[in-house]
Amino acid sequence: MSPLLYLLLALPIIISLLFRPRNHKKTNATSSHYCLPPGPPCLPFIGNLLQIDGSNPHISLRQLSRVYGPLMSLRLGRVRVLVASSAKMAEEVLKTHDLALCTRPPRAGQQKLSYNGIDLAFSPFGVYWREMRKTCIVHLFNSNRVQSLAPIRAQEVRKVMEKVSKSSFESKPFNLSDAMVSLAGMIVCRMAFDKGSYEEVGEEGSRVQGLINETQAMFTSFFFSNHFPLLGFVDSLTGLNRRLDKTFEELDHFCQETVDEHLNPNRVKHEHEDVLDVLVRTMNDGSSRFQLTVDHVKAIVMNLFIAGTDTAAAALVWTMTYLMKNPKAMKKAQEEVRQVVGRDKGFVDEQDINQLPYLKAVVKETMRLQPPAPLLIRESNEDCILGGYTIPPKTVVHVNVYAIGRDQEIWGDDSEEFRPERFMEKPGDDSKKGLDFDMVPFGGGRRMCPGMHMGLAIVHLTLANLLYGFDWEMPSGMERQDLDMEVILGLTMHKKNALCLMARKYL
Repeated sequence: MSPLLYLLLALPIIISLLFRPRNHKKTNATSSHYCLPPGPPCLPFIGNLLQIDGSNPHISLRQLSRVYGPLMSLRLGRVRVLVASSAKMAEEVLKTHDLALCTRPPRAGQQKLSYNGIDLAFSPFGVYWREMRKTCIVHLFNSNRVQSLAPIRAQEVRKVMEKVSKSSFESKPFNLSDAMVSLAGMIVCRMAFDKGSYEEVGEEGSRVQGLINETQAMFTSFFFSNHFPLLGFVDSLTGLNRRLDKTFEELDHFCQETVDEHLNPNRVKHEHEDVLDVLVRTMNDGSSRFQLTVDHVKAIVMNLFIAGTDTAAAALVWTMTYLMKNPKAMKKAQEEVRQVVGRDKGFVDEQDINQLPYLKAVVKETMRLQPPAPLLIRESNEDCILGGYTIPPKTVVHVNVYAIGRDQEIWGDDSEEFRPERFMEKPGDDSKKGLDFDMVPFGGGRRMCPGMHMGLAIVHLTLANLLYGFDWEMPSGMERQDLDMEVILGLTMHKKNALCLMARKYL
């Protein structure tokens, strides 16, 4: 149900609240103390909600920012929101005032699915968050650990290549969307939790993919309680709370089974502990500065599985989509991979990736145009100054990564075009793009995605082998221009319709 229909449903209550006596003295005192950036006029009570497309908020906000500037203020229901839409404003949010803006606002779906905000992504900034982030980086995301897990990535990518080969032999379209979610999920499960397959934990691949999609949907669904606390009961009337509870039950079942495996005293131990081993050991011996519970551990499992699977899978699907729509770029990337690796080797290793600058540029260009998370969300925990404006505590701040990636002042008149060559210009020109705040697909500051290097390793290796081993065509009866670019917005921006292509074996 759209936000507009929700608002119509609650219209009688909204009207009654509009005519409720107000404390004008308190309101005026608050307004005079702070100077907020300009923004579009808003309606009483509902604010600017009707000006935002719930399916593509990043696009709506970009359009508004063209009128009201790189830092604008909105009111979404009862929530005060600022939107940063330029690299300069992104730097202020993510670097200059990172400490004042390093927490995230509590939201109904996120709170429920993160075990009341005790995970890594949504927990408040503090001792617990720092300890959990440190544990995940040391035991999973540091460069040495990422490199040591290369054999797992290679094994899983080889399995996918075998599936593509089978599809090619049978002359059937290959569903890249399903395959990439399955691949990323398998790699994350093996690297982080030492799982061999979904079947070992009682989950079929399709069910896991459905769980990921539903979890993402709940993270970003329109809950009345997020914007109108007094109208939270509407979420129950619409059935959204029931849907959230059901999703949580399924997600909790998956996480509990994962933790139970590591609690089993008869489990075979490996030489190197995975991150879940460390969390379970810390929970049992009480060595942490705070008391870890099973729910804390399950919350981290949820983070690693959902975020790790989702980001890599979405990036791969979007990259292949852009390459299919841009055959010259596809041909150039394939020629680079095949020339560097050679015909006889049969598989691209991770050692080969550093010799593939154009392939890396293709991935960067895709993330510029379709960033995994189009909006980075923060909340101020104290007064701070952004763009010369004094911002009060509890102000939600969005960094519009999507808008920054298409800013003509940064990327030129062809900012809407797919042109990987822009990342391969001569030094001193455009070669530095993407190194600072011109492009922040993984965020920045203290809340920057800790799994960036792991995710890129999966994307680069998989993409290189897809291009090395196969030529790709549209299914019978379809043309390249038929490929749609519609999105499903969650925490990660997925392609709405599955990408199904014909693979022709090259080797």
